[in-house]
Amino acid sequence: MRDFTWKIFSQTGNIETYLLLKEMETNPEDAMNREHNEQFAEIDNQV
Repeated sequence: MRDFTWKIFSQTGNIETYLLLKEMETNPEDAMNREHNEQFAEIDNQV
């Protein structure tokens, strides 16, 4: 997951992606929960 996040950051320069990467490095469980919550929020918004 970290490799994917780094690849996205390196291609886009998106600071949010970089911050997610750093969060994953320091506290992997919280980062995964945050990512899942964001994905669910996006799905809810599309419906």
